[in-house]
Amino acid sequence: MTDRIELSACTSIMVGKKASLDGATYISRNEDRLIAIHPKKFLVQPAVSGRQEIYTSPYNGLTVPLPERGYRYTSTPNGDQSDGPNEEDGFNEKNVGESATESVYANERVLAYDPFVENGLAEDSMTTLVLPFIDSARAGVRYLGELVKKYGSAEGNGVQFSDSDEVWYMEIVTGHQWVAVRIPDDCYAVAANQIAIEAIDFSDSNNYMWADGIQQFVEQNQLNPDTDQWNFRHIFGTDAEKDHHYNTPRVWFAQRYLNPEIEQEPESPNLPFIRRANRKITVEDVQYILKSHYNETKYDPLGHGSEHDKKTYRAISLSRTANSHILQMRDNSKNGAAGVQWLGFGVPSFCPHVPFFSNATDTDESYRKLPQEMSLDSAYWLYEALAMIVESHYAEFIQADLDYQKELSQWARTKIASVDAKAENLAGDELTVYLTQQNHEIAAHYNQATKKLLADLTTQGAELSRLVFKMDPNL
Repeated sequence: MTDRIELSACTSIMVGKKASLDGATYISRNEDRLIAIHPKKFLVQPAVSGRQEIYTSPYNGLTVPLPERGYRYTSTPNGDQSDGPNEEDGFNEKNVGESATESVYANERVLAYDPFVENGLAEDSMTTLVLPFIDSARAGVRYLGELVKKYGSAEGNGVQFSDSDEVWYMEIVTGHQWVAVRIPDDCYAVAANQIAIEAIDFSDSNNYMWADGIQQFVEQNQLNPDTDQWNFRHIFGTDAEKDHHYNTPRVWFAQRYLNPEIEQEPESPNLPFIRRANRKITVEDVQYILKSHYNETKYDPLGHGSEHDKKTYRAISLSRTANSHILQMRDNSKNGAAGVQWLGFGVPSFCPHVPFFSNATDTDESYRKLPQEMSLDSAYWLYEALAMIVESHYAEFIQADLDYQKELSQWARTKIASVDAKAENLAGDELTVYLTQQNHEIAAHYNQATKKLLADLTTQGAELSRLVFKMDPNL
């Protein structure tokens, strides 16, 4: 089995419905991998019924009988399925979202008493085995908890679930131990490869869930370092030098953006998991954070700080981000077009998040078909090409790239508003067909705009070559 440490070191952002400007819930994540080129597709998996099938993970051999019935759902699987589907994120037809997973790491004390199960549940299977079978965010936590109880966990993972009312974050940290917290409606939360959940109120099952027997596990093995509280992060988490440079600074930057009035240090081990922003949070705010690289600080790898400062902390947006997604669920009692899955291929800093309505039966060919070699007809390769071009001449190209992203962001809001207006008068299959067609139109618009920018930058870049020579007229 491949060592998965560092293979999926991601950053997650969650927003409650009263914390967002539009009243939607948000779960989001940058899926970061070990290598820069990690091709992904965007698919709609069909609903199933009457199935008699056993799922087997290509990654570690986990076998799980699949339920006879499953909902239709969207996903972003790997192009190469040899290491498992890794479907990662999506909405099902019941308007439930899942993003799996945020890699998290437990300390050696707790792992000594409950080690990981080699052929247990791992990231490669997490979306495939859960999203088609749940009716709410809360049910997602329960369903995944039962799978962990039965099969064990092969690794530490944080998983986000959402519906139009609630956002839940679940951390599975040992072979069988986990907790989950409901993000308060008026709050946001950021997770970055560290165990994030703090105090657990075991008398409040409406806002917390946990593995059976977790309190006894901690007590019997004398694992709680605190005398006055039961803090999941303190008991199960780590606070190492790597955390201070690789993990906590990302949380610090996101909180600095949403709460600039609060003074904090990027290496602080005490950054809170859940916060109230100083303003309503927009989808553009979430995009900004996922695209960020310590912008306007001395730690920006693309900025003007010293070489030491620019290499001190791991940024949120990376060259090895396989996909960046934002799952926006609006009030689906008012509109059947409520779910929007914003999907970004390429380096998030340089590439747009493209909005797709989740109530659809397929995706655009540019997202479904993924050639092994580069082709600009493939969305994945198109955005990877754009990112490389922009970064190759960052000072000269970044403003044009930012203008392009801003124009597409404005276009997206206008497009979504017009689709919403028509969708209010449609229902059932007619609505799904309409939204599917709109997704194709959205993909075509973004692809065309990206190819145009790519052509413009290539033309400009030809004039920036160092292989130039101007004859001295006096020779």
